[in-house]
Amino acid sequence: MKLNDALRLLAGVMVLLSTALAVYVNSNFLWLTIFVGANLLQSAFTGWCPAIWLFKKMGLKEC
Repeated sequence: MKLNDALRLLAGVMVLLSTALAVYVNSNFLWLTIFVGANLLQSAFTGWCPAIWLFKKMGLKEC
């Protein structure tokens, strides 16, 4: 799996998971969705994302 694919997969899973948790467990889980969205926004402007750093440490390669 490539780095960008893993990042998109992680973001999608986190959004869906936090939304499901907000619906079925507690609405405070929407803060996790907000955090993921804010992190995606800041990475679009700064070019830095903590998940990419972690994926590089795990050995994933860029396209």
